[in-house]
Amino acid sequence: MRDLAPFPFYLPYKFVAFRMTELESRHIDEIAALLAVAAERSFASAGRSLGRHPTIISKRIASLEVRLGVRLVERSTRQVQLTEAGKRLADKLKVAMDLLNEAQLDAAEQASELHGTLKVALPATMGRQWLAPRLPSFMNQHPKLVLDAQYSDAVIDLIEGGFDAAIRIGHLPDSQLVARKLASHERILAASPEFIERHGMPNQPSDLQKQNCLGNPSLNSFPMWRLSDGQRVETVRANGTLRTNDPIALLEAARAGVGVIGAGEWLVARDLAAGSLVRVLPAWTFDREGGIYLVRPSRRYAPARTEAFAEWITDLFRHLPWSGGAPT
Repeated sequence: MRDLAPFPFYLPYKFVAFRMTELESRHIDEIAALLAVAAERSFASAGRSLGRHPTIISKRIASLEVRLGVRLVERSTRQVQLTEAGKRLADKLKVAMDLLNEAQLDAAEQASELHGTLKVALPATMGRQWLAPRLPSFMNQHPKLVLDAQYSDAVIDLIEGGFDAAIRIGHLPDSQLVARKLASHERILAASPEFIERHGMPNQPSDLQKQNCLGNPSLNSFPMWRLSDGQRVETVRANGTLRTNDPIALLEAARAGVGVIGAGEWLVARDLAAGSLVRVLPAWTFDREGGIYLVRPSRRYAPARTEAFAEWITDLFRHLPWSGGAPT
């Protein structure tokens, strides 16, 4: 896919295909001049960015001011400052131009095979366990697309990090991100059959206080486990001989019969199916129901590669990968 230059500096010369009238083209030139001045804070620098003499930039700003009937720029011998009206207009025009630029990129991508780089943030443990083995199928569908997959359990700033999308687990706080719920997320209790044989099966949440509970101090609720059976809510203190922020270390300890693990169903699903772990208090789950979400930066138009990934991951989660009925 050929690169499309950012609007404020080059779009006036790429709008010929739209068959604008001479008057409309002049308006576009005025807008480009205002955006360049807003970015560069001088007519000379704005002129260099647009490949025009500073006097032409000044004339275009003056023409825009006359047409709108409002002063947009305060001129001085040293620098140029936008008025409040000029700042508001420039901010709104910048948003509009970004949307136009994204629309052009989207159209260009859909005209051929997907190109470019898709940067996604994936949860570390679940990503490696369930998504990494399936990502090659997406890559094989789009062989010219570069996939940049970053694995981390930290909440990453998508905009600052330049990410196109992310998968997040748990409760999704209000934000400016565009979110799509892929699946519900249940945290359950499990232990090895050997542990249950030695210490007995708990009959109610309070019984957990007498057993060795494996704790994750990175969870906000640590060391408390808040459990619900759909009607009642009980909170117990999870005391145990192992504390770690690594889910795999907790899982290994539970497999070895060290104690009771509280974890996402996706983490213990294989062990439950194999019988190396059994459900503890199967009627109870952790109270705060969360979800598994696809999140994207808040913007109206997403590149075609991001849309393609969104559709692929949504289809994958229609049958939970750990449910046994997922496509391989």
